[in-house]
Amino acid sequence: MNKIIVGVDVGGTAIKMALITPDGELVAKTHEPTPVADGEDGVLRKIAEMTRVLLHKHGYAPEQVSGIGVGIPGPIDAQNGIVMQAVNLHWTKPVLLKQKLEALTGRPVAVDNDANAAALGEMWQGAGQGAQDLVLITIGTGVGGGVILNGKVVHGMNGVGGEIGHITMTPDSGALCNCGKTGCLETYTSATAIIREGHLAAENGTSPYLASVLAEKGKLGAKDVFEAAVAGDVAALAIADQVALYLGLALSHLAIVLNPAKFVIGGGVAAAGDFLFSRIRDAFARFVPFAYVVETTKIVAATLGNDAGVYGAGWLIRSQMEE
Repeated sequence: MNKIIVGVDVGGTAIKMALITPDGELVAKTHEPTPVADGEDGVLRKIAEMTRVLLHKHGYAPEQVSGIGVGIPGPIDAQNGIVMQAVNLHWTKPVLLKQKLEALTGRPVAVDNDANAAALGEMWQGAGQGAQDLVLITIGTGVGGGVILNGKVVHGMNGVGGEIGHITMTPDSGALCNCGKTGCLETYTSATAIIREGHLAAENGTSPYLASVLAEKGKLGAKDVFEAAVAGDVAALAIADQVALYLGLALSHLAIVLNPAKFVIGGGVAAAGDFLFSRIRDAFARFVPFAYVVETTKIVAATLGNDAGVYGAGWLIRSQMEE
């Protein structure tokens, strides 16, 4: 009997799901809006319903399912499958996700944080292939991350291992972060930060390019700032250089502590490509004191895109099959 794994990536707006073979082949995928208003039980019922429909559509019986892996935002007690809190889902109290979803589906369930799942996905089938020690940094509205050592996610005592976006870069200054502190990495390098600095440059007259884009479109995106930088706009170049500087500095700290084989960078900002990555590598080399670490540590772009989470959720089950 051919086995299949169900990988689930739960977000505040959508639930993404895939059927994945134990060899890592993505057989089918689907997505539906997350019924946040229906509470935790409504979300879990939706996952169970999507699982039944997707299995039936592709000719799999429930008995063929090795397990259901779930990546979900927020701090997780991965060992017991408990979501301690999920702000984006309005879950303010612990949710016994593993226990409840197993009762709904009759299949084994494994749970982890969504950023950790994305890191595992990139390790298994993406840019991190071949590396057992890697760090994933996702740069979008905020900055998230996942740390993998010896092929295992580093959760830490309270499940907040890998919260890279909240490394303090400037202790006595910086913009206010959503965590309540100032000077966090994500206040300098997230798309939100890039757009904030782009607006400032457009409005104070230092960037004619961005002022023109803002006047035409009525808003700016991080992509606009990087396009302006590539075009030679001085203010936009300064923004791009600052992003690279702080990312390179943060990665240098992580390299000294963890010494990973690869840093995998994903999220919308990573779409800036080698224009940004070359600057990050330069900053990394500036701050790492060991030449051999600079030479052997790869800083690469994530390759799985929106599928990283479902692949990683699938790996939660696949890794248990090996034990």
